[in-house]
Amino acid sequence: MAQLGWGAIGVGAVLAGRPYAISGRPVGAALICLGAMCLAAPAVADQSIPAADNGTVTCVASAKDLTRISLAGDQFTSVSKISTGNPAEDFKIVNEPVRGDIYLSVPDGFTKPNLSFFGTTRKGYVYKFVCQVRGQDAEQVFVTNTAIKAEAARDWEVRSSPEDSAVRLAQAMYRSETIEGFEVRQDVLEPVTVGKLEVQQIGEYRGADLKGLVLRVRNTGRDALPLDENMLAAKGAVAFMTPVSELAPGQAAAVYLIQSNGGR
Repeated sequence: MAQLGWGAIGVGAVLAGRPYAISGRPVGAALICLGAMCLAAPAVADQSIPAADNGTVTCVASAKDLTRISLAGDQFTSVSKISTGNPAEDFKIVNEPVRGDIYLSVPDGFTKPNLSFFGTTRKGYVYKFVCQVRGQDAEQVFVTNTAIKAEAARDWEVRSSPEDSAVRLAQAMYRSETIEGFEVRQDVLEPVTVGKLEVQQIGEYRGADLKGLVLRVRNTGRDALPLDENMLAAKGAVAFMTPVSELAPGQAAAVYLIQSNGGR
């Protein structure tokens, strides 16, 4: 994490000192601040699961401790399950009213390999949960509905300037983090050649109005080459960011490209 912090500061210094399409300087300033805070790593949930309305959420529930299930941007209002009448086979669900989370627990001697139930949320979504029962430690399950993320992205982008939206997205891209309102895809595409540069997309962040591309760019030529946003940035580019201004022969670097979704 310390390496990440110094890296963010270095990238931020480069961005703040160079003119980019629209938001290079504010992005650079944000990354400098980000680097200064990177020594404190954020907590990571045990399980992070995407979901859709009427879909099935597959997770792991603790066999000996509590299992907490939390909905991103939503709350449970009710849960439905079958009671067998056998105390050794019935699991308990407690709905915590403040945050809207639920907590699962199974009795000693619980022999079923899985437990299942339905959950209804405040925003009107219904999920079927199928949880494998195993392990000694407490479990946390964070469920994210992409429809809620898209709604959050639209609301945030309507209230924000293009520069603020680009800064927020750039921070998440550089740290390889998820970001509310954006779908993150880690699909690695086949590299393409742009002049003497080999360009490969290794990640994508897609929101309501913006998308961010994480690119790996390598110099295949015999001479040093500048990383020129005019060469790599497609139509609809909002920001172009890279930690280096040029590539030596054989050198590779990451490039972060933020585009308007209308500029595909």
